[in-house]
Amino acid sequence: MDDELILDVADVSYRYPDAAGDALAGVSLAIRPGELHAVLGPNGSGKTTLLRVALGTLVPRVGRAAILGRPAAAWVPRDLARVAGVVTQREDNLFPQRVRDTVGLGRYARLPRWGPESAADHAAVDRALARCDVQHLASRWVWTLSGGEYQRVRLARALAQEPRLLVLDEPTANLDLRHEMQLFELVRALVERHYLAVLLVTHHVNLAARFADHVLLLAGGRPAGAGTPAAVLSPDAVAQVFDWPVAMTPFDGRPQLTPLRQRKDEP
Repeated sequence: MDDELILDVADVSYRYPDAAGDALAGVSLAIRPGELHAVLGPNGSGKTTLLRVALGTLVPRVGRAAILGRPAAAWVPRDLARVAGVVTQREDNLFPQRVRDTVGLGRYARLPRWGPESAADHAAVDRALARCDVQHLASRWVWTLSGGEYQRVRLARALAQEPRLLVLDEPTANLDLRHEMQLFELVRALVERHYLAVLLVTHHVNLAARFADHVLLLAGGRPAGAGTPAAVLSPDAVAQVFDWPVAMTPFDGRPQLTPLRQRKDEP
């Protein structure tokens, strides 16, 4: 197995212009092939800022962010797209396209500038459609899809890039239970079978605990814990970060939380 660092974020701090304080401070993250790293934290904890720093759209004022040893901000977008497939939290589809054509856009960075799509390109699109369970939607117009269907199509487009790093920002938004589990099972399979490196931002603490190799817990832009799910996700740590009491019970050797009710004498 290749031990080369795919993503190396080392002790980064970032402050938005005119902000009073840092959006990130002292955050580190190192991902190798065959690893799934989950970033957890409440709204406003710095998760999306961390993704932007990691992908080079923001340059940290302290520390470094590198992809395959090259500063993240130094990558040309077309070259980066051959390495990293990204599924953002939100995206508006403004063009009338069929699903297959949308997934095919993931091949853009691998196409010759003046050449047609090859058999390998078509095969990559077919694999991506099948892995995300959207091959039956291939001829549908994108604007006719449900939110969950469209999210799976976007993941298929990222997989069609054949990346070494997959970056997912809240990928299970608008998905039902079945497709949430299928997505996490799929990502886990890509990690184990194809040594894909995955950076996943999610609010699903329990699913992150079950599927991730490493967890980074953020609070106010600062690391509140980093390591295996069992080491990081203690009841006290989770309750402090999310400002809500929880109970923890193990399942298959992984911590699973139950939010507790806060009973009050008055309504």
